[in-house]
Amino acid sequence: MMDTHCHIHFPAYDADRDEVIHRAQDQGVQMITIGTKLSSSKAAVELADAHDDVWCTIGVHPSHVHKGTLHQDDDEGTEMHEEAFDVEAYRALASSSKKVIAIGEVGLDYHRLPDEGADAVISAQKRELRSALDLADELHLPIVLHVRDAHEDMAAILSEYVASDRLQRRGVVHCFTGTVDEAKAYHTLGFLTSFTGIVTFVDRKRSDTLTDLMKTAQALPLEMMLVETDAPYLAPQSHRGKRAEPWMVQEVAQKIADLKGISIEEVDRITTANAKRLFEIA
Repeated sequence: MMDTHCHIHFPAYDADRDEVIHRAQDQGVQMITIGTKLSSSKAAVELADAHDDVWCTIGVHPSHVHKGTLHQDDDEGTEMHEEAFDVEAYRALASSSKKVIAIGEVGLDYHRLPDEGADAVISAQKRELRSALDLADELHLPIVLHVRDAHEDMAAILSEYVASDRLQRRGVVHCFTGTVDEAKAYHTLGFLTSFTGIVTFVDRKRSDTLTDLMKTAQALPLEMMLVETDAPYLAPQSHRGKRAEPWMVQEVAQKIADLKGISIEEVDRITTANAKRLFEIA
């Protein structure tokens, strides 16, 4: 099985990183560790180069494009400092290692926009996103997209690139939490959608009911899906509130299997094949 989106190079694992990686490997889980700014992208490359079954991506998270606070999984937030997508630096980093398999995560995040200057923030995010898309197209790499409360704008931008025969490797919208129609818009363009531990989260009032995201995952074709943890964030329901680890992607896969009435082995087989095809992992 493949955890297609984690951040195993983040400080959350400084005390036991090797043990966490080995724990996943012992359970047959491979992983892709995702860069979110230039310094963390460099760290992701170094980590991937040092371990088997670990690959990496390089990019600038949209919340790093402007000053503000990035919130993850109900935490208190981390202060972000403005950082552009440095095309030359990322081009050089991409060529430094065969373990770099995509550009990302990059994207659009309109959640918690500032009361003043929202238009400037959106404009900056779109500008840096286009720089990343241009580089992915130039290097013939897929793109890993972060999209939050911005699906319409993202689909419109991707449509432009696809219409002009660019981004031929396409990519994936990670941590998808949108609607069936929003997912299908990406699928029509050839982009996959990936699910995290959020799909396992139960309704606190009625644990026996399906959430909207569960219904979305149930309705979408497995051939257009990936599974991920976004570790250290978004640990699945049985570990909710704790630090996530890549091996926990198995719980995400099991939930999707339950929703679709198929075996976890079938989910593993198809989503892993999807990942290896998208990222060209042998």
